[in-house]
Amino acid sequence: MADKNVLSDLTFLGGSSRLARFVGRPIHHFAAIEAAGGVLMLIATVAALVWVNSPWQSSYDDFWHTHVSFTVGDYHFEQDLAHVVQDGLMAVFFFVVGLEIKRELVSGQLRDPRFAALPAVAALGGMVMPAVIYVAFNAGGPGQDGWGIPMATDIAFAVGVLSLLGNRVSPLMKVFLLTLAIVDDIGAILVIAVFYTSDLSGNWLLTAAILLAGILALRRLNVWYLPVYLVVGVAFWLAVLESGIHATIAGVILGLITPAKPLESEDDARQWANWLRMQDVVHLDDVRRAGFHIRESQPVGLRIQEMLHPIAGYVIIPVFALSAAGVELSGDVLSDALTSPVTLGVAIGLVVGKSVGILLFAWLAHLFGWVTIPKPMAGFRMVGLAMVAGIGFTVSLFISRLAFDADQVADEARIGILAGSLIAAIAGLAVLSRTPPPAPVAPTSAP
Repeated sequence: MADKNVLSDLTFLGGSSRLARFVGRPIHHFAAIEAAGGVLMLIATVAALVWVNSPWQSSYDDFWHTHVSFTVGDYHFEQDLAHVVQDGLMAVFFFVVGLEIKRELVSGQLRDPRFAALPAVAALGGMVMPAVIYVAFNAGGPGQDGWGIPMATDIAFAVGVLSLLGNRVSPLMKVFLLTLAIVDDIGAILVIAVFYTSDLSGNWLLTAAILLAGILALRRLNVWYLPVYLVVGVAFWLAVLESGIHATIAGVILGLITPAKPLESEDDARQWANWLRMQDVVHLDDVRRAGFHIRESQPVGLRIQEMLHPIAGYVIIPVFALSAAGVELSGDVLSDALTSPVTLGVAIGLVVGKSVGILLFAWLAHLFGWVTIPKPMAGFRMVGLAMVAGIGFTVSLFISRLAFDADQVADEARIGILAGSLIAAIAGLAVLSRTPPPAPVAPTSAP
């Protein structure tokens, strides 16, 4: 099969060398697949489990407890490496989530209330029911604060599972699951902001509010120089971190206020391109001027999302999984987990609570005429999608870190997350693999 190369031959990836053709471009194509992030996350999870259960177990804890510190004037920052990942790198991940939510609200599926209603209602059921099940197991116990853990759906793993099914999963089913997961993310963000926030500092909150107002003022003044926003954005993140609100909320807020509409229309961009082409002599300033208008025909939020998405999916999430998924799987730990209300609450919440909540709320909304379940998604296809939504990995691990300080309870929660997500993935695959491929849409004849 010929090597189809759409990259510029001026770059390494677009070159004709054997290294580019047989190593560089295959890796590039793999990274372009949405499920690739889930594969790397799975590898990182396995690596963490192997590392913790090896003779070098102590080096795992020592590495993630390495202290990182710096001083600027009177301000001194000091955290261990695990918290740098949790509060810093994950803020970038949630910034990307905020960008995705903003894009969906402005120009995506969430813009149309009629289409968004079904996954939104289903997502609500998929958040409420797991929390109820978890509380039933843990009310009044040492694990009662972990009720938010089984509420989340991991987009990367869920998409990865659907990609294994090929044409048995229609585009409509993928869009439904993605929209459900995005609404789920919104719910998880609200839960983190409201229920997993420590003592608040009024001075730092005021500082964060002033910096946020400054960012909005810069937008209002049409300041379009990204390094300015980068500096102020980092300062805003630091103020939120010190205020007691979890730092990842800063990432979400910055993502939501990033413009999701282009500064220039596509027609105007074409006119600038034609103007540049018609110049007898093209100067560098002309190229810069036309290039700005052409570039701004694409929303700045989308450009930033495209730039950060590979970093979040292929670096930040695997690193977070490596730092958070390390749990000892000795006989004693596993035997304790089998009877632990925390483990059972998380696992059953993900496997049973998610699927039952999604199906129940969707069915009730359909029964009352609030939403319509499309025929290509009805029956076992809906059941399979609800089960796949029970794969709660990244955000579930993240909330478990916020909820628990005690090592034993945290380990029991992580075992529940790993077991519940694995069972949900296998169950969802088993159900969807038995459904027939959706019927192709008949082409409409021209009048």
